[in-house]
Amino acid sequence: MRGAYWLLRCGETLRIQAGCAPQAAHSRNPRAGDAANGISPMTRRNRSGTKLWNTLSKIATRNVQRAQRTVTKSAIRSALKQGEAMSKAAQRVLTGVASPVPTPVSRGGGRWEEGSWGLGPLVQRRYRLFIPPGVSASRPAPLLVLLHGCGQDAASFAACTRAATLARSAGCVVLMPEQSSQANAQRCWNWFRAAPRVVAEASLLMSIVEHVCQHQPVRRERVFALGLSAGGAMAVILGLRYPDRFVAVGSHSGAVPLSASNAAQAARVMHGKGQPDLDAARFQLAGRRPPPLLLLHGDADHVVHFDNALASAALWQQLLPQPPMLAKPRRVQRGQRRAYSIFAWSSEGEPCIRLVRIEGLGHAWSGGPSSQAFADPSGPDALRIAWQFFMQCLAARQRAAPRRVPKVAA
Repeated sequence: MRGAYWLLRCGETLRIQAGCAPQAAHSRNPRAGDAANGISPMTRRNRSGTKLWNTLSKIATRNVQRAQRTVTKSAIRSALKQGEAMSKAAQRVLTGVASPVPTPVSRGGGRWEEGSWGLGPLVQRRYRLFIPPGVSASRPAPLLVLLHGCGQDAASFAACTRAATLARSAGCVVLMPEQSSQANAQRCWNWFRAAPRVVAEASLLMSIVEHVCQHQPVRRERVFALGLSAGGAMAVILGLRYPDRFVAVGSHSGAVPLSASNAAQAARVMHGKGQPDLDAARFQLAGRRPPPLLLLHGDADHVVHFDNALASAALWQQLLPQPPMLAKPRRVQRGQRRAYSIFAWSSEGEPCIRLVRIEGLGHAWSGGPSSQAFADPSGPDALRIAWQFFMQCLAARQRAAPRRVPKVAA
């Protein structure tokens, strides 16, 4: 007995018998009018088979198209998810920092203030200022300028560095300028642009520093600058352009300055394949002595290679009037924190370069809280290391300052 199969077509149930054309379920004798219409049984069978084939082909085509649409949608959703994840990962690598956060809350005394200043109404930058307890017009304090990295704002960098904690213990005012997303989409300080752009941004930052010095209880002769990543490179540029205004400057995981004028060159520099423009650096100094330089860098940094710190130290040695002396390097290990090595150069008995190589540290702020992206809590406290160096430089400057000679009346 031949097998029978059923197929639903356009509301009509068809019965397909093996080896025969499909038969409508409601027709007991489909061949009743064949002879009268001149249709042979074989012709009817061929036509029915063709119709069945066409029907099955249409159904198969629709199923394939439906499956393709399903697979395509699934692939698109998967690609979007992967693309979003890759984009976020790329931003984390490029920025090396946390996303912007609200205004930091002051716990333990002191206050945060906000303001904006610049070279004109169309060229301004926001800034945040922390004033610790006990600082007033009658008791001014040193000023520490902190420059954030790409993707950060002043608030997130304050949390990353624990700036308020240091300010309270050290008795210093902290100024944190904030890059605009219009000036750089990733909020990077533009250390890697053409010279006029770099000079303009350095001038803008210096105008903010001068504004704060004029209107806040700070000591103009005790100003320091330190930055992370792109902010580190810009802090060094400030030291080159305004050496008389900074007691010392520092760079944490920053690229060597004056080494790139576009993004492609910056990428090479960050991978340790760039060299600074010595002539440009000398032109910036205009015959003046560069301020002491602090370099903090992890030897496992794959975003800004450690060679950038070596290149910056070499640049400073060439800019000094006399070749500096390198003291015997020393390695420091405190508890379970990452060990670090200190390379200290001095010139005429004063500290001029200090390189701190932190073992196993990537592109992250050393000693920052674990709650902040790209902060390594297992590293030594970078801000305290920097402040200790800055105070040593200040003491050396005060010792070297010429004594005032009293005027003799004619």
